[in-house]
This record gives sequence, C-alpha cells and structure tokens, in this order.
Amino acid sequence: MSIEALVFDFDGLIVDTETPDFESWRLAFLQHGAELTLSEWSECVGREYGFIDPHAILEEKTGRAVDRDELKAWRKPHFRKMLARQPVLPGVVDYLDGARERRIRTAVASSAPRRWVQPKLEKLGLADRFDCVKCEEDAPAAKPAPDLFLAAADALGAEPVKCVAFEDSPNGVLAAKRAGMFCVAVPNAITRQLKIEGADLTVDSLADLPLEALLSRLER
Repeated sequence: MSIEALVFDFDGLIVDTETPDFESWRLAFLQHGAELTLSEWSECVGREYGFIDPHAILEEKTGRAVDRDELKAWRKPHFRKMLARQPVLPGVVDYLDGARERRIRTAVASSAPRRWVQPKLEKLGLADRFDCVKCEEDAPAAKPAPDLFLAAADALGAEPVKCVAFEDSPNGVLAAKRAGMFCVAVPNAITRQLKIEGADLTVDSLADLPLEALLSRLER
C-alpha cells in the first residue's frame, strides 16, 4: 500500500503534555487531602478540553466547595514547570524528516484547541513541519469520533485508507480506526498504564520503528 500522509496526535504523542497535566492535578488534589486516580483521569485523555471537570471531582471527594481561582493559581505554575522540561518525543523529528524526503504529506489532528496546539508547535520549532494542523475547532466532534482525522485527510487531499495515524490514547486509536486509517499506537508514561486496543501496531517509541521500516512493512 502506498502511503500518502502521516497524521499525528499532539498531546502525548509529539510531546508528553499528559504527564505534567495529570501530575499537577494529582498534586493539587493531595493539597486538599484527596486522591485523583489515573482511572478517573483516563476518561479525558485524548478528548476535548473540559470533558471532565477536576474541580467538581475534588469537591465531590472532599465534600466542600473549592475556590477555583485559587486552585488554578496553585496548579498552573507546577504544570508549566513540569511541561517546560518535556522535549519532543523520540522519533518524531526523524519521521518528519523522512516524510519530507519522500514527499509524504503530514498533519496534526488534535482534540485540543488551536490556542493550545499552535503556540506549542512554534515553541518546539515544528510549526512549519506540518502541511496542516486540525484542532478542536476544525471538526464537528472530537475524538473518539473520526472527524478530526477525516478533516486532516481531506485537507491533505489524501484517502484515509492511505494515511497512517499516530496515537497515544485509547480514544485516539478508536478515532483513527473509525476514520479508516492504519493506526500506530505509541503509549506514553500515562497512557501505557491504560488499556489500548484496536491499533494495527503498537511500539514503545517511534524511535523503535523508523519510517522506512514502517513503510516497508505496509508495502508488503
């Protein structure tokens, strides 16, 4: 099969934003004498912002109202500090370099809003490495619906069946497969603790599977 495009998730796939997000909320809960479990948090991984309300979960656990502004002021610096230490994940740049050499189009398909994704891509020096970036605002429904992947394929002029999607979460994998794409799951520190099913291929890191090896496998 000739591959026309590569479509990447952003959070947790290009850069591990998921660990800082979960850990900063977990620490915030501990400050209030409560525990946030990964099982509770996993419902929102790969989905649109606001899918769950951590403040409401904390209020339910503690039985008292939470000052949301105060909590935000405490959590945000911790989140930013942890996020600042996160590099582009291994193998991502090599894949982009390889795609450019082979004239394979590339896209980002993220359930997060553009105001989050675009500045991060620019800061990482990757904004000009993608032919298109599709975010929450660009599709009727976020993952696990297939809309974002289909929007990316349409923008690239590629058939979904000739696209490879790279995802780190159960919701993302489900969205990619619903879009009809070959899906490579690349779990991160958070999502490898979750049950990810349905991917065509699962690897610990994109660095473990060079683009040339993946394309050869698909051609066979």
